[in-house]
Amino acid sequence: MFNYCQGWNADLQTFISYRKNLMRENYDLVIVGAGPAGMAAAVEAAKHKLSVMVLDEQPEEGGQTFRSVSTTERLRPEIFAMMGEDYQNGKKLQLSFQQTGVKNLSNAIVWNIEPDMTVNYLHKGTTHQVAASRLLIATGAQERPVPIPGWTLPGVMGAAAADVLLKSSGVVPSGKIVLAGSGPLLWLAASRLAEAKAEISAVLETVNLSNYLKALPHLPLALKSSGYLLKGLQMKSLVSKARIEVISGVADLRAEGTEELQYLHFKYRKKCKTIEVDTLLLHEGVVPNIQLSSHMGCKHDWNELQNYWYPVMDEWGNTSIDGVAVAGDSGIVAGAKVAEASGHLAGLEASYQLGMISRNQRDEDSAIFRKKIKQHNAVRPFLEHLYPPNQAVRVPKNNSTLICRCEEVTVGQIRKSVELGALDLNGAKAYTRCGMGPCQGRMCGLAAAGIIAEVLGKSPRDVGYYRCRAPVKPINLSQITESVNET
Repeated sequence: MFNYCQGWNADLQTFISYRKNLMRENYDLVIVGAGPAGMAAAVEAAKHKLSVMVLDEQPEEGGQTFRSVSTTERLRPEIFAMMGEDYQNGKKLQLSFQQTGVKNLSNAIVWNIEPDMTVNYLHKGTTHQVAASRLLIATGAQERPVPIPGWTLPGVMGAAAADVLLKSSGVVPSGKIVLAGSGPLLWLAASRLAEAKAEISAVLETVNLSNYLKALPHLPLALKSSGYLLKGLQMKSLVSKARIEVISGVADLRAEGTEELQYLHFKYRKKCKTIEVDTLLLHEGVVPNIQLSSHMGCKHDWNELQNYWYPVMDEWGNTSIDGVAVAGDSGIVAGAKVAEASGHLAGLEASYQLGMISRNQRDEDSAIFRKKIKQHNAVRPFLEHLYPPNQAVRVPKNNSTLICRCEEVTVGQIRKSVELGALDLNGAKAYTRCGMGPCQGRMCGLAAAGIIAEVLGKSPRDVGYYRCRAPVKPINLSQITESVNET
């Protein structure tokens, strides 16, 4: 059936062509992602009698924000109580979603979407296809990689990842913990770990003090936004009560150790400091997960302040590709409550486009969700000016720092590729293999683009992003052939 000598791409195309001739399921709406946006969209679409299929990689719906919410409540009630009201409210949305009766596949990895919106996914070790009249991408955001020297050492991880471990497994890092970076999630992780009695040595903020002045004009609007600032103060209060040292205005973070993390070096008030540390939790915000929207060819734009790419959408989440919409943080990062409301809008739009409701009903029903989006978005200008990603994260300076973990490409090699003639991210990819690994640039793309842009004296907007090709997520040929043999 397959000629393996012709390489992966030839085998992949042969498989796709073969599968198109087979019987496959058809749905009005296929949703990729079962976080707040995906669940809300499914609830809305099911209410208007659309046939809906939801595909999600996790074993339980909820996304990262509501990760393992039912399991945590059942098996780790003390953790469930500690997570607070925002996390607990995820249970209500989850129950509403489960009651819809839509087809929901957990542990399903979407690895390719064809131009006709045929979705290829891996489930229980084999690949399957489903055809969609409309497609909604609700894959959420990912934690921004923080490529400091030594960030690949065992013992270094993302603060958001640590928070997920706490929610999903009740796991608290052992030994001396340091959290470093900026943003609300850094403080959320710190406060939760403090409540869990973790041994936190320090919280190191990389926020430039001038950012407070830039954010100040946006404070009056932020005060109208449903108590977000109060929650932030409460998180900082919990850290303070735990007598954790907080140092603001640090720079030049560098992790060091022989076989695992031992020390964290940094600069504070132009002086070099060193802390002994067993676990370093880094955080510099989150960015939209654009792999699928990029793979589909949707038009994207560049957020200069927050330093990330996002799909261009209209007020209903529709992208530049007819029938393809985006909802939640995979479009614009704004948090779970905005994501949920945007999911409802996407569900209403799908119902209207497929003829199940009128334009007037769509517009009337959307009013309550637009009100919620406006209310919860009021804090965003303040937060985005206060917590832009640190310049050292945008453009790593140390030439020996690893940028691409998959292919072990350094900052210096990216700079060298520009000297050799690379004019954009895909050019550097050809010279260095940066972005060719299993993650397809998720870990290296933004930082590599920043380096290239600096060398060329351009904006990352001009450098562009990787061309994402199937398989978007790692899948091997044996899984493909097993599915073919089954059919």
